[in-house]
Formats: sequence, C-alpha cells, structure tokens
Amino acid sequence: MTDRVTEGTMPLRWERHLVAWTWRAACLRWGLSLAVVLGLAGAAWRLSSEPGGSRLALSLTFGALFGFVLQRSRFCFYCQWRDLLIHGDPRGMLGILAALAAGLAGYAVVLGAWMPDPSGARLPPDAHIGPVGPVLVLAGVAFGAGMAVSGSCISAHLYRLGEGSSTAPFALLGTALGFVLGFANWNTLYFGGVSDAPVVWLPRHLGYAGSLTLGLALLAGLAWPLLRRLPETRTGEPGPGGDPLRAIFSGRWPVWLGGLAVGAIGTMAYLRTGPLGVTAEIGGRARQAAAASGLLPARLEGLDTFRGCATAVRDAVLTPNGLFVAGLVFAAFAAALAAGQFRPERPRLGHAVRGLLGGLLLGWGAMTGLGCSVGTLLSGIMAGALSGWVFGFAMFAGAAATLWLGRRAGLLA
Repeated sequence: MTDRVTEGTMPLRWERHLVAWTWRAACLRWGLSLAVVLGLAGAAWRLSSEPGGSRLALSLTFGALFGFVLQRSRFCFYCQWRDLLIHGDPRGMLGILAALAAGLAGYAVVLGAWMPDPSGARLPPDAHIGPVGPVLVLAGVAFGAGMAVSGSCISAHLYRLGEGSSTAPFALLGTALGFVLGFANWNTLYFGGVSDAPVVWLPRHLGYAGSLTLGLALLAGLAWPLLRRLPETRTGEPGPGGDPLRAIFSGRWPVWLGGLAVGAIGTMAYLRTGPLGVTAEIGGRARQAAAASGLLPARLEGLDTFRGCATAVRDAVLTPNGLFVAGLVFAAFAAALAAGQFRPERPRLGHAVRGLLGGLLLGWGAMTGLGCSVGTLLSGIMAGALSGWVFGFAMFAGAAATLWLGRRAGLLA
C-alpha cells in the first residue's frame, strides 16, 4: 500500500519519520540534561562527604540553582536594560528590582539575627560593602560599557556559555585579561582615590528598619514609572497550556519570578556560604597567572583589605566560588538542553572582537569595582552598602551611553 500524497502536503511516511526523529531528539536532549543534573547532584554528595566539604557542596548547589534561574528567566542586567531603552519594555527591569527587594528583606532578617546592633564599628561578615568614590564610579561606567560592547554582563556570559554562545568564551577570556590590566594600575588608583574613600554601610547610620525602608522606597520609586509602561496583557497568546513541567522546563519564566528566586538564593547563599558573586574565581586565577608570568606588581596596596569578590591567589584546586561558577554553567547547560535552547554557533570575527574588547572593560571594571553586577551591585545593595547603589547607577549609565554611541556609529544593534 502506498502513502497518499496530496498537493501541498507531506507524504505520510515522511511525516511519521519526522515525528519519530523529533521524539528521539527530545528524548536525547532530556536524557543528557538529566545526566548533567545527576552529575551535579553526585558531585555535591561526594563533596559533602569529605571533611570540611559541606561549604563546597553548598556552593556547587547554590551555583546550580542560580544558573538554572538565570537561564530560565533570561535574567541579564544588560539585556533587560536594553529592552527598556530600545523597545520600551519595562518587564525585565522590574524583575531586577524584584530581586533587589527580595534580597534586601532577606538580608535584613539575616543581619538582624547576626548583628542585632548595627551601630558599632564592625561590618557584617563577608558582606560586599566597598569604598565609595570616583574610582567606583569609573569602574561602574567601564563595566556598563563592557556590557554594551560584549552584549551581556559576566553572569549572563556564564549562563550563555551553557547555551552555546559564540561570544561568551571570548568575553570571559577578555574578562580575565581585564583583571590583569586592573591589577597593573591598581596601585595608582588606590593612592589616587580608593585609600581614603569612605566605606558606607547604611544600617550603621539608619538602623535595619531605616535602611530597609529607604532601600524599598528607592526601588518603589524606580518601579513606579516602569509599572505605568507595562504593556497590556493580550488574550490568546501562546503559553505553556497548563502543563507545569512545560512551564518550568520549556517556556521562559517571567523575569519578576526569576528576580524573586534570585533574591531568595542570594539570601540563602549568604546565610550558608557567602554573598553571591561570580568574579572571585576568575580574578583569583587571573591574578595567579599574572604573578607566575611576572605581570603583577610587587605589591597590590590595600587590595586584600577591602570587601567584595576577593581575588587572592588560588592554591586549592576546588574553591567555593569556582564550584559556584561551575554549577552555574552546567545547570544553565542542562536547562538549555531540556528547553531546546542549546544552540551553539560557529564563532565569527565579530564575536571574537566584541567579546574580547567588551570583556576587557568588564574585567577592568569588576577588578577596580571589587565585583560585578552580581557581587557589587546585587549583593552590595542587598547588604545595605552604598557602594552597590553607586556602582549600579554608574553601570547602567555607562551601558546606556555606550549603546547610544554604538548605535549612532552603526557598530551596535
């Protein structure tokens, strides 16, 4: 018996082959994704069974959760900022504000339990609270420019590495080189404006209630004009069809949901391991390589006395931040596979140039700003650090200016 063929239709046997091939491809994707998840779970279990390995296991776990949330919700500081500037879509920026609000509340509870009286001379343990001055502003502007040139912040490049991005590898290499460049001129910057810059922790001056109220009020003030620009909800738009598994693992999450999850992960990570940050390992390995190559100054004045994403030379093979970053990348890879969003591309010259140049700016800004959009901005603001707010405003201003100039020159889309 032959398959019926009508004009403009696919032969039945071809259609059956296509369905079977699609089903096998989906099973392969889900199988590989499950294998990665099981590998991460097995690695965390193995680490937890080693003496003193509980912190390493938790770092890997929190990194995996963070990477999954970033990939599922497209939580990217630059992407959401660009969507607002170019397309007038405020939903992504509202998601970032939701993350900050959730983290502010969570940190206030944790810090209030650890340090009931914040008015003393001590700062909360390990919190990312840095000096505020012209160097921090310059670092934020440079980091924002690097986002616009490379197309993402460092954390987004890491999760997009798991999606097969052709730009991310070059951007991360450029970031490491940018750290080396930052180390080379750190002493000049330190004596020129960092050494005497004030370190401002808002709860010390306002108390926890006052700092939380001020932070939430600032976020509400930023959110109000964005809420007025929300697009109308359209009926009949395609959705997950009520399938919870499809909604979680296939469809993109609303950014506000990802933001709330980021705030919760940030609070839990600080409670159990340390503040969120993705540059300590990159900076530490870059510092180690620069020292071995003789590219590091004989002394980095005062660098290791400041809070932030520490860039100490790494002796251990496994570090908490290194495992956090590894968990982020592998979980993003697993999430992208399951959703059919792992789409590797062959790198082109433009990818390499934009990635390296943007990465240099990202690395230099992160090194001199003692962290990036996650460490200095996100974790800093959650902890009540004025440095987080200053870096954030400078970062978004630098990204906006670079995007505007790049579009006028026809270099950026």
